[in-house]
Parts: sequence; C-alpha cells; structure tokens
Amino acid sequence: MKNFEIIKKCSQTKARVGKIFTPHGEIETPVFIPVGTQGTVKTLSPEELKEIDVQIIQGNAYHLYFRPGIEVIKKAGGLHNFINWDRTILTDSGGFQVFSLSHLRKITPEGVKFSYPLNGSEHLFTPEKSIEIQNTLGADILMCFDECTSYPCDYTYAKNSLALTLDWAKRCKKKFQVSSLKFKEDKNDQPSTINHKLLFGIIQGSTYLDLRKESALRTVEIGFDGYALGGLAVGEPKEEMYKVIEETVPLLPENSCHYLMGVGTAEDIWEAVELGIDLFDCVQPTRNARNGQLFTTFGKINIKNAIYRDDFRPLDEECDCLLCRNYMRAYLSHLYRAGEILALRLNTLHNLYFMVKLLKLIQISILENRFFEEKKKFLDKYFSLVPEN
Repeated sequence: MKNFEIIKKCSQTKARVGKIFTPHGEIETPVFIPVGTQGTVKTLSPEELKEIDVQIIQGNAYHLYFRPGIEVIKKAGGLHNFINWDRTILTDSGGFQVFSLSHLRKITPEGVKFSYPLNGSEHLFTPEKSIEIQNTLGADILMCFDECTSYPCDYTYAKNSLALTLDWAKRCKKKFQVSSLKFKEDKNDQPSTINHKLLFGIIQGSTYLDLRKESALRTVEIGFDGYALGGLAVGEPKEEMYKVIEETVPLLPENSCHYLMGVGTAEDIWEAVELGIDLFDCVQPTRNARNGQLFTTFGKINIKNAIYRDDFRPLDEECDCLLCRNYMRAYLSHLYRAGEILALRLNTLHNLYFMVKLLKLIQISILENRFFEEKKKFLDKYFSLVPEN
C-alpha cells in the first residue's frame, strides 16, 4: 500500500500538500509534530492535543527504554494504549541522544554505549536494538539509528560519521524487514487493509554539501518509506541550513515524505516548506512556553516582562485558542510570576495551537496558489513587534 501521496504541488516552489498513511490514520502535510519525549507532551493531556487538532506526536526510544521501561509499555499493549493516544506516533531512534548526551556515550561500529545519568549503568544501543525498541513501543513511523554530529564538525569526522550512519541504516532496514515479516506470520499472512508501519532513513553530513549529496544518494539506494534531514539546527547559521535543504531535497524521491528534524521556528518552517519539506518537529514551542515565551501573530511575547503586568488586552486578538478567547495578558503575567502550573499549561496550549494553525495556513496557501502572498503577509506581521527589553 502507498504510504505518501502528493495532493497539490505549488506552481512556484517545491512546496506541496500531501498525505501520509499510517496504521493510526492519515496525516495531512505539511505538519508540525509536538515532542512527547517520555510519552507526554509536557503539561498537556492527549485529549487536549486532540482538541487543537494535533495529528501526530513524537516519542523517544532512548528515554522510554529507561522510564518506564519497554516491558511495562509492552504489557500495557504498546505506547498508544499506555498514553491513551489513538493517532499517529513517530519515535526518535535515540540518535539525537548520541549528540545531546555526548559526555555520557562511546560510539563504536557496533553501536553506542550509553551511561545512564541516573545510576551510571551502561547500556549498548545498536541499530537492531533501536528498531526492536521502537517496534515494541508500537510506533507508526520509526526512525533509523544514526549519529547526529555537532556544529562545527571537522570534515573528516563528518565523513567517517556518515559512513557509520549509512551502515547503521542498512542494519536498521534489515531488522525492520525481519520484524515486519514476523508480524505478517503472527497474523497468519492474512491480507490487511491496515497501513503498514513506516521506516525513515536519515540524511547526515553536517554542512558539507558533497557529504550531504553522498548521504542522500546512498540512503535512497538503500530505500526507505521516507527521508529525514538530520544534524541541522544544531548551531549552524540559518543560511547554511537552508542551503543544505535546497541542495539535498531534489536528490530524494519526490513521492516520498521529506522530514526536517529539530526545526520549529515559524520563519524556518516557511522557508523549508518552500524547499520541499513536509514534516517538522521541535521542542521550542513547548519549551519556550514553559519559560514564558508565547508565539503570536505579531511576534514573540515574553509574558514575564514587566510591561505585561497591567496589560489587559488578549494575548493575540487574531487567535481563537482557549487562552486568547478567555484570558488577558496581565493574568498570564501574574500566573507565570506566581509559579502557577496553569501558566505552563495555558502557554503550551497556545503555542501548539499557533503551530497547528500556522501549518494549516501554509497548506491552504499551497492549495489556493497563494504561497508567496501568504508567506509575506505572515512574516511581515510576525516581525512587526518592537523588540522587548
């Protein structure tokens, strides 16, 4: 069965509207994926996510492996049952932790040996183990285990890392195919109308365009259901990130899903969609919300700043989320300053609603052939706020 379908292409750019077909439903793209690392999007319930029309969330194989543990989730009937989420789940393979926990790991051709921060115990993550964990979780979209390099990155290191990631990609696919075959045997080879799980390969190569080209071509040669650009938004200038996307996406199959990992600012999403990206994930909307930064039509507002203590306007008069319909800036400022949990919840709900609404706007702009017009209108407003002190 097909796993991705292009609905409409932009006549002026590489932007497109599409659908991803997963075991837990269809996803309209372009789409933003809220990060639910430990089986929860911080501060919000699955029911609240559905109310704002979140179609897909991300879990993390590394973190869920340690807490609550794979056996617990397996006994619960998988991650969907465990967290009461009946929509799509994409799982990160643990590859990002190779980057973020560099002080607690050792990389070998076999895999990555992690020292668990809470008790110092050592655990070897191999490509095969990562796929096994993600399958046990019941992920709809699985990611290959890879090494996400830092920035700046030495060319020789990036090249060697790329070779390792490609080898791991082959091993991930082999393990995934064996797991899929076993699943069919367990189901007595009965024909199924249910969409199958998807495995995405990851393109690496730091900011070196020749390495990115090699990675893209060789990953496509291995063959995956979708392709992700990893190792970006790790400190490199935006211009370099955009150039990598621009040069890499044309090398990927047009009829496959294109995923830009770890990117979630409004301006970056507009640029990346224009260059042919379909999926995005990032902790920024939720993390920034918990730190008092809110995304609005007219830019970012730091609600903890003193000017909002007696500002009785809605947060964003052009937003119809629960927060903007019901609460004034002064109250949001009070909640945050008082350390009330409600501040974190309302802020997160609003920022994710903003992201969902943004991606819907982009979809509509492509369908109605108004991409450049809507992009300019949005960004002109978004950057119109006078910078706060």
